[in-house]
Amino acid sequence: MTQQVPSTEPELAAVRNFRDVGGLPTVDGRRVRHGVLFRSGHLAHATEEDAALLASLGLHTIFDFRNAADQKFEGPDVELPGVRNVNLPLSDPADGAEFWKMVRDGDLDQLRELLSDGKGANRMIASYRTLIKERTAEHSRVLHSLAEDSVPALMHCAAGKDRAGLSIAVTLLTLGVEREAIVADYLKSNARHRRYKVRRSSTAASAYSPEVMELLSPLFDARAEYLATAFDTIEETWGSVETYLEQGLGVTPAIRERLRERLLD
Repeated sequence: MTQQVPSTEPELAAVRNFRDVGGLPTVDGRRVRHGVLFRSGHLAHATEEDAALLASLGLHTIFDFRNAADQKFEGPDVELPGVRNVNLPLSDPADGAEFWKMVRDGDLDQLRELLSDGKGANRMIASYRTLIKERTAEHSRVLHSLAEDSVPALMHCAAGKDRAGLSIAVTLLTLGVEREAIVADYLKSNARHRRYKVRRSSTAASAYSPEVMELLSPLFDARAEYLATAFDTIEETWGSVETYLEQGLGVTPAIRERLRERLLD
């Protein structure tokens, strides 16, 4: 039986950006059920207390969208008894290695060259477009798993913002959640206590200077324009959400209805 959890956000000491997406409204007046769909950043640094709280949720499956470079940098997820862990990398390991090297080691000149004048935001926009167009198999697998047996589920990546954010958004689109509600949930990742803690190799003050942090901010911000790119890419590529779900992800009306039965009140 699915465990019902309070709608208030629990305090986790070493897991960023954790929340239950329950309560979000659908266009036909229903709501996402509490206690069935969660999102977060990685679980690699979870404390014993964090692990105990996560274990109390009655999770069936954890979807980890990190690639090998992410896992090498942060470490493997904490293991929770009786919970199935599914690793579905949503980005190329080489891209991940390059990304973390830039974040960790890039000096001011390198960061200016790579990220200034809108290049950081453009990098993110291109990434969201790619995740929608080229990761249909992974998104399809998540939705089919949720329809079959994987609820309650937790989806996470590194920061819990982009790869997990898009996978949550695709799931919510499938459930018929209002577009504005999907965007509002996505933007919650900007809260100070939820944001990914940037780690730099140097401990010098200059490594975290205001200019450095401003250059890095597009990579760690949740921006409405990023999610809008994903929605626009669906429309441009498939013509509609319904066609995207059926032709792009293989989600039939029957599977969609099963998802709604499992995840909606």
